[in-house]
Amino acid sequence: MKHWRTIIAVAGLGLLGMPVFGADFPNPTQPQNFPDPGTLNYVEGTVEFNGNALTNNHVANDELRAGQELATGAGKAEILLTPGIFLRVDSNSAVKMISPDIARTQVELERGRAGVEVDQIFPQNMVQIIDNGVTTQLMKKGYYEFSTNPPTAKVFDGQAEVEVTEGIWEKVKGHHELALVANGAREKTVDIDSHPANDELYNWSSLRSQYLAEANNQIADEYAYMPGFYPGWYWDPYMWDYTYLGWGPFYSPFGWGFYPWGGYYGGWGFYGRGFYGHGIYGGRGFAGGVGGFHGGGGFGGGFGGGGGGGRR
Repeated sequence: MKHWRTIIAVAGLGLLGMPVFGADFPNPTQPQNFPDPGTLNYVEGTVEFNGNALTNNHVANDELRAGQELATGAGKAEILLTPGIFLRVDSNSAVKMISPDIARTQVELERGRAGVEVDQIFPQNMVQIIDNGVTTQLMKKGYYEFSTNPPTAKVFDGQAEVEVTEGIWEKVKGHHELALVANGAREKTVDIDSHPANDELYNWSSLRSQYLAEANNQIADEYAYMPGFYPGWYWDPYMWDYTYLGWGPFYSPFGWGFYPWGGYYGGWGFYGRGFYGHGIYGGRGFAGGVGGFHGGGGFGGGFGGGGGGGRR
């Protein structure tokens, strides 16, 4: 094992307890605590936290607690929810943390837009977005967007359930959107483009997902030498953010490849949409790269863990 690398692991499976690998941090500002739901993972441009300006120096050190707000101007932000779920706040938008509990995570979109990438969700996790007073629960792996003008929930990939009236929930499947009407009027779902070319938030989320897959790639090879396995958040000191390692290889909703056991899994190529197109760690890389490895039995769309838990 190359001891000069530092990795912080945080357990998934609805638990926060997890050993920290590596005692010496290369920079004293690097995070030394486990990331709770609400932890800031990336910022760019103008972002404020409870009225105070944020920069990437605050990444992993600040978190939204119950009742606290994050607002963007000409900028964007990424926030960790439960392990494997990323909340992304668009420009000129604001979100408030309602409940940061790992078993019941609720965020309210106060204005603007927000996207949620779900790479892993467990039955114990109840992840909900409140928009225009309407609650939407994320049920499966996928990508979701919410807007306040007009209030809508979009499911590009995955499945959600919207509480259209108290105690009555409507299912929204992938490639559909639903208007969020607070007075309880029943709206019909509408088809949407699953890969919108002109959706800036969608494209930014895809780019962030690509960077996170690259971060996963940077640290996964080291993790292969560690005893045991715990899926969860892992700190990449080179990209300066947390990424997610699951039980096995999988694609993000945007098609980027994530995997836990090094540059290739058991000798099988891992095809990640041809991304990160150069060999890594001595030629072990994604398909389409110089020295990359396609491996006809590539893994894709792997471990998902099923849908989210039932409503409580």
